[in-house]
Amino acid sequence: MAELHRPVGARGTARPATHSPQTNDRAHHRAQLRAQTHPGAWWLWSLALGTAATRTTNPLLLTLLITVSAYVVTTCRPHTPWSRSYGAFVKLALAVLLIRLLFAVTLGSPLPGTHTLLTLPEVPLPDWAQGIRLGGKVTAETLVFALYDGLKLATLLICVGAANALASPTRLLKSLPGALYETGVAVVVALTFAPHLIADAQRLRAARRLRGRPDRGIRGLFHVGLPVLEGALERSVALAAAMDARGYGRTAQVPPAIRRTTAALTLTGLLGVCAGTYGLLTAEGGTYGLPVLLAGLAAALAGLWLGGRRTPRTRYRPDTWNPRSCLVAASGVAVAALLTLAASTDPTALHPGVIPLVAPALPLWPAAAVLLGLLPAFLTAPPKEPS
Repeated sequence: MAELHRPVGARGTARPATHSPQTNDRAHHRAQLRAQTHPGAWWLWSLALGTAATRTTNPLLLTLLITVSAYVVTTCRPHTPWSRSYGAFVKLALAVLLIRLLFAVTLGSPLPGTHTLLTLPEVPLPDWAQGIRLGGKVTAETLVFALYDGLKLATLLICVGAANALASPTRLLKSLPGALYETGVAVVVALTFAPHLIADAQRLRAARRLRGRPDRGIRGLFHVGLPVLEGALERSVALAAAMDARGYGRTAQVPPAIRRTTAALTLTGLLGVCAGTYGLLTAEGGTYGLPVLLAGLAAALAGLWLGGRRTPRTRYRPDTWNPRSCLVAASGVAVAALLTLAASTDPTALHPGVIPLVAPALPLWPAAAVLLGLLPAFLTAPPKEPS
């Protein structure tokens, strides 16, 4: 009788290897995470565009930066509630621009101007308030200067809003170093509570309207505000209990020498960053500004790495820096570097004057450098509609 040979431990006939639906789902989820852009890359891209905005007051370049950020946000932001924050930042930027123009009209400006638009009644001020003027002549040069200055700040706010709309707060929190984890949790919780408050207020106002009760005015504010405040307090207590049950705030034991080294490195790094930034902003510190800034950043990063030993934690499916994320961050850094170079080589084009009052011109190669910020719109896959 022929002897039957089969693998050790095998029973019955051999079956082809199959994968369960759970295994396929996990593999698909990992592939999606590898294909996604790292949230840190979006923040680097947005902050680099904001840095580029601080290097110029040319309204054409600033408008081009706003257009680039708006196109990338429209193309790449996911369909999530937190991605709708871009509109709020745009409204805030418009408010800042209007307030800057209002201050220029009411408080005046030391700029001499020859094109008088209107003359407001001037309020006499005491001698100790010299340099401040209320009312008086409002010139076109003053308004144009205020418009350039306010548009620069508005562009910076819109770029920060682009980072909030593109980068997931929870994924960004997961990517923070251990030393900043607790601070990041507090910031994310504070940011996520605001949408809940707005949703509670809208729900309560809709309920009062259905019952025929007033939801506006002082009376409606009290009747809506108190339940919203009560709900926020209950949610805060429940969140605090949940965080305490999960061990939030507990630290590991580290030797005193490491604690002192961490504090020294962090303090030295922050001082180095401040001194290096000041050196880069002044004409006299151009030689030592960049080396001091880099040394300060290295010391601060070393302090953060050592400080992370006090909060040991693991990351479940951490985000990785894939080539797409590196290209997204590099495109923003390239825009900031090229506009910084243009500001030093051709300051007149990037900072148009207002005396005499002339129309600003669009410099060609700085404008082409700004267009490099559109690269993420072609690298990142478009978001999928929620099913």
